[in-house]
Amino acid sequence: MNVSSPELREGEPLPREYSCKGTQGSPPLRWSSAPLPKAKSIAVVADSQASSEPAVQWVLYNIPSTTTELGPEADGSPPEGSSQAKVTSGKAGYEPPCIPGTYRFSVYTLNGKVTAQEGAPLSEILKKIADQTIARGRLTVVVNSQ
Repeated sequence: MNVSSPELREGEPLPREYSCKGTQGSPPLRWSSAPLPKAKSIAVVADSQASSEPAVQWVLYNIPSTTTELGPEADGSPPEGSSQAKVTSGKAGYEPPCIPGTYRFSVYTLNGKVTAQEGAPLSEILKKIADQTIARGRLTVVVNSQ
């Protein structure tokens, strides 16, 4: 699965406006893959590999399988039928990165919808995404000390 963005470049710094220093919400993302007849939904997970504090910054799941992109600030206006999990900080939605390190925007194609109670623990949501993944792609950016 190929993941890209009109605003982000693989291995390059995250634009300031999508970090905790900016005013934007989540960055725009696009994805494509070979046809997957068993695809039922899409999930997006943004996490950090910052050595001091690994964390999950965003989990958006149950995106319709026909969706191939999210515009900027999709966290503020997610696709109909989708849900956002509470991330490491306890906030539901996109938590802009602050700590220097590597941040991954992973897109998962799932063979079903994630079923979870409202307010389910992050670990439960992530396990359900992992258990249903049939394809995955990733775009990695870095946050430098600013």
